[in-house]
Amino acid sequence: MDTTHSIIWIGPGQQHATELAMENPAVDVVWECDAEAALKLPLHQFDAMVVDSEGAGRAIDALEKLAESPRLPPILVRLEASAARVRDTLIARGAEAVVECDRGPEHGSRALLENLGQLLEGRRPATIETDYPNEFIGQSRPMREVFALVGHASRTPVTVLITGETGTGKELLARAVHMRSRRSRQPFVAINCAAFPDTLLESELFGYSKGAFTGADRDKRGLFERANRGTLFLDEIAETSTAFQAKLLRVLQEREVRAVGGSRPRQIDVRVVAATNRDLRSEALHGRFRADLYYRLAVFPIHLPPLRDRRADILPLARHFMALHASDGEEKSLDAEAENLLQSHHWPGNVRELENEIQRAMAVGTLPVLSPHHFTERLTTILEPVRATFHPGESLRETMSRIEAWIVRQALATNGGQRTSTARGLGITREGLYKKMKRLGIE
Repeated sequence: MDTTHSIIWIGPGQQHATELAMENPAVDVVWECDAEAALKLPLHQFDAMVVDSEGAGRAIDALEKLAESPRLPPILVRLEASAARVRDTLIARGAEAVVECDRGPEHGSRALLENLGQLLEGRRPATIETDYPNEFIGQSRPMREVFALVGHASRTPVTVLITGETGTGKELLARAVHMRSRRSRQPFVAINCAAFPDTLLESELFGYSKGAFTGADRDKRGLFERANRGTLFLDEIAETSTAFQAKLLRVLQEREVRAVGGSRPRQIDVRVVAATNRDLRSEALHGRFRADLYYRLAVFPIHLPPLRDRRADILPLARHFMALHASDGEEKSLDAEAENLLQSHHWPGNVRELENEIQRAMAVGTLPVLSPHHFTERLTTILEPVRATFHPGESLRETMSRIEAWIVRQALATNGGQRTSTARGLGITREGLYKKMKRLGIE
């Protein structure tokens, strides 16, 4: 640490904070007894933060309180108790690194300094065991929690059910679970169940024997066998019929498949990851999906949040896609108005829609800086009511009500006036939509 760094130390260990400052002239340490006291300070001005705790429960409570601050420096958790079982949880709550000090004070101090040094240099500490999939961009709290679940899921052989809206990256998450599991050197086989009728889906998954049907001129292995010892990803599982679901349930229970037209079952060793954009539990409760298969699939559920619920990830994702789709030597950036536009959009198509918008903007933008006019009307139409409804002297509440009314009217028009569909699209209840329309004066 060549330059002076400012660190805030939160917790009962005032003595440790003092020792850290005395032993390291390049470190300026401010101590606060708890998170509530720390929140009164401008935390974004510190270079790093140490949360010092005797137990994991108190550390988690501190991290949750600190999350109330919009901007936080990198956080290191110093835990007196063993951190092995709670490391993922602490990371999901916002910690960049976790140092356990129950292995002796000398080890704890050395590990603390090493991790702090790497945090202050802008690097993720090498000692941290994260399960952040490299394929995913995002440091928002919802995604941290997802990444922690990926870590847990990858260490078990159980069936995983991934839920989330279209375009959130369910197959990418399934691959992340596979690549972090013991099956990573074996095949990852994916199929979109909605793309096949039942009869064809059955032969694709289970295989068929020669002569099983017209055109079956040879034996063919199904995807279950091709994925043997690896992972089979069943996308859009809710689109299958109950008749097919019964056959799939038997395969999962017996761990064997019988090819269409075949006489003998074959043993398989496959980890199944299924995905759907529907509420599969509700589908099962209403008889639209077999309940027994639902419980067989939902052993380890993971929900991928929509992009609108993790807005902190929008700009990092946008920059990632700009770098990913750039031509050789091409560098582009976003101006402030374009950044605000991306962050204000509802993103019904989620990450996939964002990537498409970035690709299109880069194709039409000849200058190195992208502006709002480079994006499609799906995004820029919001600028019309914002500009038209702003009046000097009008309160923020009044301006936002005008914009909110415009959005609701647009959603109603898109859904043909159907209020149930409109509420679902806006992410609110039907009763909530009624109340909102009444408040905004929408007939």
